[in-house]
Amino acid sequence: MSKLWHGRFEKETDGFADEWAASISFDKALYKEDIRGSIAHARMLAKQDIISGEDERLIVSGLEEILDDIDAGRIELTGDYEDVHMAVESILTERIGEAGKRLHTARSRNDQVATDARLWLKEEILRDIELLKDLRKALIKTAKEHTDTVMPGFTHLQHAQPVSLAFHLLAYQQMFARDADRLWDCYRRTDAMPLGSGALAGVTYATDREYLAGELQFAAVCPNAMDAVSDRDFAVEYIAACSIIMMHLSRFCEEIILWCSGEFGFAVADDAYSTGSSIMPQKKNPDMAELVRGKTGRVYGSLVSILTVMKGLPLAYNKDMQEDKVPLFDAAGTVRGSLVVFTAMFETLRFDADAMEAAAKKGYMNATDAADYLVCKGVPFREAHEIIGALVLSATKEGKAIEEFSLDELREHSDKFGEDIYDAIDIRACLDAKLSDGSTSGASVAAQIEAAEKSLKAFS
Repeated sequence: MSKLWHGRFEKETDGFADEWAASISFDKALYKEDIRGSIAHARMLAKQDIISGEDERLIVSGLEEILDDIDAGRIELTGDYEDVHMAVESILTERIGEAGKRLHTARSRNDQVATDARLWLKEEILRDIELLKDLRKALIKTAKEHTDTVMPGFTHLQHAQPVSLAFHLLAYQQMFARDADRLWDCYRRTDAMPLGSGALAGVTYATDREYLAGELQFAAVCPNAMDAVSDRDFAVEYIAACSIIMMHLSRFCEEIILWCSGEFGFAVADDAYSTGSSIMPQKKNPDMAELVRGKTGRVYGSLVSILTVMKGLPLAYNKDMQEDKVPLFDAAGTVRGSLVVFTAMFETLRFDADAMEAAAKKGYMNATDAADYLVCKGVPFREAHEIIGALVLSATKEGKAIEEFSLDELREHSDKFGEDIYDAIDIRACLDAKLSDGSTSGASVAAQIEAAEKSLKAFS
């Protein structure tokens, strides 16, 4: 098949090189956006009297038929075509003749592909935001059900201070709220139209780019033609946002994997999101959580890939930029699938509140509150810290909890201890003793839930 640009060439491209360089195998995913952009472009050309009204009618009806045929499977976009843009234009010209050859007036594949990618990505970002909203709703719902569930809070994966499960889940809600914010920011920068920029320097026709932007629902037009065709910041930024989403999902998956282990026993994964072993009959493996954790590396790879493609490119368009789509599409698909699976897996988790509370009573997690108790009695914090450290050392040697010491034994460490120490270091009292905003106290958690729900409504 002769290329639409063959006029300057005396012989055909080498067969293997032609197949190796073709992008139709992956950029055919943009066929809807490509046709949508071409319809808008044809209408603009007719509006500006650059093509006739009859040519516009033939082009638009022909493109609409091609779209229907691709959707219905009557047309297959194969390696016979160089890319999706050449495929659509070639099929159109075969069907409607001379009018099809006028479609590419006042545009280049450079501004065409950039427009297609932005149109596609805008829709993808909106889908991702909705999936994040579903996950955030699930986290808030579960948090409301577990405001009284006490669990260990960890630092260095060691018992640190008691918290509520609701408080713990709301920390992840904050992460995913930031992810949604990042995607909205990326959407705003993606929502500018390159079409009409030509190859790099603009076009010599009296086009109407504002009209095109309105037809394609872009908020703005790219103000510099050279930047418009060579910019892939929107794709880099999106994949970077995807990488952060996956990092957050991976951290959460790591915790769920730990929680579902026999050593923790904090949660039980639903059978629908677990698998067994081919040799060990007793096994119930958290494979979905492990796969999300593993696929994080795949999205990171996409980010490194696109950054590497772009890092050495002079202005303006270079063929290297064809390689932006594989990492873009793969990152988007991986994040989309991971959010769907993770949310469903999380919604079916069963938490063991008793196991969590039992764990919270181990590891001297009320030691900080014991030190704070002494501070309230007038002991300087550093001295209080040393006293409780010595007390914990004694407790570990005797295999006792702090609250299991008698008052006389406690007073061997400090005469500031009184009967009220036992109320102060009760695990649940430790939670509600926190007075700072954003803490794990019941009042603060309730306020955080309310704020999270308001944030979700504002995002709608």
